[in-house]
Amino acid sequence: MITKRIQEAGLILPQVNPPIASYVPAVRSGSTIFTSGQLPMKEGQLLMTGIMTASRSLEEAQSAMKQCFLNAIAAALLVAREDEIKGVLKLGAFVASAPDFTDQHKVANGASDLAKLIFGDAGVHARFAVGVASLPVNATVELEVIFSV
Repeated sequence: MITKRIQEAGLILPQVNPPIASYVPAVRSGSTIFTSGQLPMKEGQLLMTGIMTASRSLEEAQSAMKQCFLNAIAAALLVAREDEIKGVLKLGAFVASAPDFTDQHKVANGASDLAKLIFGDAGVHARFAVGVASLPVNATVELEVIFSV
């Protein structure tokens, strides 16, 4: 089960963050769950803000991306039972980046590695990781997840 694997990893499945604009956290269509972009929110606070630069901690950014993935699981559980969620199809990672920062793919590994840890082979997925000028509420990272059910 998903929550058991999360606990075994020493992590906590969070409460769903309320939307900050006009959208819902997740939508299910047939055998697919689409999550809205998840920010690195934990207990109502952003874990990381501002632009990613080469001088900022890659590990901190990866940890923020892990929180985004946990938030996406929580959102998916609003529209499906835990035993229905089979795996991860695709991740879309956004990193607020300075023009010379080119390690967005390494930041995204925080979510990708956690997906593999929680879902095993069903957590291996397609992905994109892009740098953007800014993200909502000054978050450093945002993550979209597509789950299979």
